[in-house]
Amino acid sequence: MLFENIKLAFSAMRGSKMRTALSLLGIVIGVASVVAILTIGQSASQSITESIAVGGLDMITIYPSFGQRSTGIFNEEFSDMLIRDVEGLEVVLPQNNSNAQIRNGQESMNASVSGVLADYGKMLNLEYDQGEFFSNMDNINRRQVVVLGSSVAENLFPDQTAVGSYVSIFRNQAKSYLVVGVLEPKDATFNLSYNNTVFIPYNTYGQRFVRTTGVGAYVIKVKEGNDTIEVSDRVTEYLDGIVGTDGYNLFSPASLAEMANQITGTFSAFLAAIAAISLLVGGIGIMNIMLVSVAERTKEIGIRKALGASPNVIRGQFISEALTLTILGGILGIALGSLLSYAVTNLMDWTLHLSYASFILAMGFSMFVGVFFGWYPAMKASRLDPIDALNYE
Repeated sequence: MLFENIKLAFSAMRGSKMRTALSLLGIVIGVASVVAILTIGQSASQSITESIAVGGLDMITIYPSFGQRSTGIFNEEFSDMLIRDVEGLEVVLPQNNSNAQIRNGQESMNASVSGVLADYGKMLNLEYDQGEFFSNMDNINRRQVVVLGSSVAENLFPDQTAVGSYVSIFRNQAKSYLVVGVLEPKDATFNLSYNNTVFIPYNTYGQRFVRTTGVGAYVIKVKEGNDTIEVSDRVTEYLDGIVGTDGYNLFSPASLAEMANQITGTFSAFLAAIAAISLLVGGIGIMNIMLVSVAERTKEIGIRKALGASPNVIRGQFISEALTLTILGGILGIALGSLLSYAVTNLMDWTLHLSYASFILAMGFSMFVGVFFGWYPAMKASRLDPIDALNYE
């Protein structure tokens, strides 16, 4: 019976192609809008997360704000204190940064100079085009060695190998540093541009580059298996207790990614809800075509009822027709929405992440619209009196 009803539905659609196309248009546009908005929103969220993840979603950075309460707290020993008192931390590394001019012969440029410990390269999974990161002994002995970012090496050593050569770093005076490594190109994070940065040993920075006993930042790696946002909350609570809320700034890529996902998700859902209104408009079009169809096929209904067709059979026939229309519109809408999503994500240089949940949601909603708006015409057809229907002009 169902297969027969579907055949009748397609036959009715072929009989009035223009009217069917106009009725389908609302469903197609509605479904395509929902699919495209949710898919583009998900693709945007994933692309933002992937961009933020470059900085390490398991990383937390603390920037001390030196004041009365924090004086004497933010030093090298604070790293050990933080690991001891806060659960879920794998390693805490102090870091200092400033800007300086870097020169090799006639070539020079301004770059960020970062004083870090030897574990920094391993912690951030840095990759090397030449050489390697400096060693722990380089830090202990305050050696004047340097690891260059890719852009720095390219500018200062355009036609020669950088490792084994010397560069001059100008602060108050020029000092020569032996190049021990050159980084592979790496996308900038929110707190550091690796390509335009040079790394020197932490002790060398504090004793020979900028004499300081303070720490400009602490880079934290969260233990595997721990939620970075939960650990970040624990670090925040701990710092609030010892230096107050104005004694530091804390940055966590994971928190930023979660916030971005929540914003894009909420915005996408809001737009999808607005787009779904067009499905209701399409449903009204379906009801209109079904009412016209009932009027045009009144004699056919009378003949079927005279031959013994029950009201349920007649009702099922017209609901099947409405469902067939909306399912066909849903399939076309999903195809159109996917095509639009591909075009937009390709234009924005995002990775396409198809939202299969939107396929199910849009198709399910369109089928609901078909049943809801097809019910009244179906009921009207099933209640026709056979004699009145046969005499209908």
